Amino acid sequence: MQASLVFLQVSMSPSNPVRDTHPLLHRVDPEHGRRLEALPCDLVWATTWMNDANDVLAPRLGLPTLPVVDWPDSDEVGVLHWKTRGLVEWAQGRPFVWVDDEISDADQQWVSTHHPGPALLHRVDPRRGLTEHDFTVIESWLRRAR
Repeated sequence: MQASLVFLQVSMSPSNPVRDTHPLLHRVDPEHGRRLEALPCDLVWATTWMNDANDVLAPRLGLPTLPVVDWPDSDEVGVLHWKTRGLVEWAQGRPFVWVDDEISDADQQWVSTHHPGPALLHRVDPRRGLTEHDFTVIESWLRRAR
């Protein structure tokens, strides 16, 4: 059986990742990298940062280069988040956790109807980022999903 996936979103736009001068990068907690890597899963960037997440964020977090969800141009209209369909497709039936600050009840419902495996859509408060509680919820879910 393949490992569960954890799709990671970053709540800030990569305004200038090449020069590493984004005004919110100081808020990235390097300790989160160790915590993320210790999770029993395969980590995947699910962010509009695309490969810039590997160039800028992964080194700050001490993470290796991670796979990146390649977002197609989306004309998604309505209450469903524009990432939802793409993440379910990318998961290909594997259990997954989606960590994001924009997850809604509509996304929860759509995933439960269209994804054949278990999934945890975990909403994170963008003002606080990942907290101890978030890590506990995610880790507990991953251990049960194995």
